[in-house]
Amino acid sequence: AVLPQNYEDGEPEPPQIKKEPEPSQIKEEPEEPEPSQIIEEPGELFISQDENQLDLKHMKTHTGEKPFSCKECDKSFSFLPDLKAHMRTHTGEKPFSCKECDKSFSYLSALKTHTRIHTGEKPFPCTKCKKTFNQTSSLKSHMRTHTSEKPFSCKHCDKCFRSVFSVKTHMRTHTGDKPFSCMECGKSFCFNSFLKTHMRTHTGEKPFCCKECDKCFRHVSHLKAHMRTHTGEKPFSCEECDTRFRFLSGLKSHTRNYTGEKILSCIECDKSFSYSTCLKSHMRTHRGDRPFSCKECDKCFRHVSDLKAHMITHTGKKLFSCTKCKKKKNQTSHLKIHTRTHTREKPFSCQESEKNF
Repeated sequence: AVLPQNYEDGEPEPPQIKKEPEPSQIKEEPEEPEPSQIIEEPGELFISQDENQLDLKHMKTHTGEKPFSCKECDKSFSFLPDLKAHMRTHTGEKPFSCKECDKSFSYLSALKTHTRIHTGEKPFPCTKCKKTFNQTSSLKSHMRTHTSEKPFSCKHCDKCFRSVFSVKTHMRTHTGDKPFSCMECGKSFCFNSFLKTHMRTHTGEKPFCCKECDKCFRHVSHLKAHMRTHTGEKPFSCEECDTRFRFLSGLKSHTRNYTGEKILSCIECDKSFSYSTCLKSHMRTHRGDRPFSCKECDKCFRHVSDLKAHMITHTGKKLFSCTKCKKKKNQTSHLKIHTRTHTREKPFSCQESEKNF
């Protein structure tokens, strides 16, 4: 049979003879054409009809020929459909819409991947474990957990990552970008996971519960740290001595005994402190706070240690003994004054006279 000539494209094509194929020559068509042979536009499909033309197109994969250039950027492509699809990154066009939700995509392949979120389909299994994934990129990234490969490195520090996405996310720690904002208080965060954790301060949610007691926590890290109170584990050790700690904060606080570092400064005066408890206690001298009150009398104290020492005056106990004689005192300050009667020390001098006391 002779096919009708097509004059719509200009010059007529020579007539082609359509031959009925032999049964042995019939090939099953693939379920989906290759991306380079498709124009990803609704209702439009382009597939090479001539075997010679198909061979020429295939040869570009070997020659590296990329005759189709983007006018907006410096990228080039081997096939026109790839260029057309790329142009959507500049125009922002998203012609492929999800029927289940309101999301749209620039590429048909991206829509197909997205629909697996709704169907639950995970066609890409890991050969090392039983996990499955809804896209090949997720599988490739997962496989690096078995190989320990981290091919993507940060340009600003020496950290390496398993996926490009992880690098992009990490870069926010350098740029200070905080795209995730709290709708309740306005705080912004670098990572979505940080925002989710923060939201629990508003909702009061504590989803991480201890199996040994009834305590619950907002963060899984807080639960892990709490579990050490049950197991007795102390994984953090001091390099200067053999003291070990359950929490990293305890170790950092302890090391200041050796370094003498005072990182906490008073905003009222020029004093600095190594520990937050010392700073809080010091701030009471400025505010006049005396939060520790005696239950036996009306006296109040700035420090809990002062209250404990005071309580001895009500019990009548004298716990502090003089090493020179048999006298006992109920406070260390009283014992110090007493010992000067043996040492004859007089550290306090009068400014008006030359007498010492």
